[in-house]
Formats: sequence, structure tokens, C-alpha cells
Amino acid sequence: MALRTIRLEGDPVLSKVSRPVEEMTQRNRELIMDMLDTMYDAMGVGLAAPQVGILRRIVTIDVGDGPIVLINPVIVEQSGEQTGDEGCLSVPGMAGQVTRPNYVKVKAQDINMNEVEYEGEGLLARAFCHEIDHLDGHMYTELVEGELHHVSYDDEEEEE
Repeated sequence: MALRTIRLEGDPVLSKVSRPVEEMTQRNRELIMDMLDTMYDAMGVGLAAPQVGILRRIVTIDVGDGPIVLINPVIVEQSGEQTGDEGCLSVPGMAGQVTRPNYVKVKAQDINMNEVEYEGEGLLARAFCHEIDHLDGHMYTELVEGELHHVSYDDEEEEE
């Protein structure tokens, strides 16, 4: 597949609400494969379609357990709290302290448009929240407690 250009903070597309995916087309399949390639190439753990300039409700995530593709995801349950460094491929080299739920349940559709449900704790819960925020035009920088700080790309946990 192909690598896509990751849009950076300040790009107007990142502040817009994405449209639901009504059907799985060949273009959507190609987008998903490109998003996975782009996410892995950038050493991120998540990528939302708006980050590559496409306003569709599609998210890819891999926190080390294999790729998760979420189409039209909705958080249906959340509990607990975690505070930690969070980063984003659209804000390269920076991170900040963000408080998120420690447990999240998400309902979505998979690449074949079948209903799926995922539960995540810790980093996966954080990734679900972070990427779904992108679909609604929000960046993690809106939630940072204190100042953003520079991070090294050697520490994958501090990246999106």
C-alpha cells in the first residue's frame, strides 16, 4: 500500500467532525491499509482518518497486540482514571499529561462492516479515547494538564 502524509496540528481538517462510513468500498479498504502502513512507519500506536486528511470515521490502533480497525466507533462505557504522558503523530516530538478513563468499551464495525466490541484498559483505553476524539475534531492538546514537553522517538509509549 502507500504511506499517507500525516496532517499536523493547525491543519483545518483536524478540527472538523468526520462523516460516518455507510459502506465498505475499495477506496475505504485502501485507506485503511494505507493508514496501517502510515501508522507503523511513523511508529505510532493509533491513527485516525482525519490525520491523513480524510473526514471519515475510521481509526487504526495497535498497542502491540496486533492491529485493530474501528469504523464508526462509539464509546459505550468507561470507568476509572489514568493520568500519563500522551503524544500524537500530528504533534511530533511533543507530549503532555492527560487524564483519561482507565477502562473503555467501544462499539464499532470492522473492515467487513460487522458489528464489533472491544474493551481496553491502560494504553488501549487511552488510544481508543484519543483516536475517537480525532473523529470529532478534537486534539489531545486541548486536554493537556500543564505544559507540553519534548520527547524522544525512542520511547514509543509517549507517542500516539
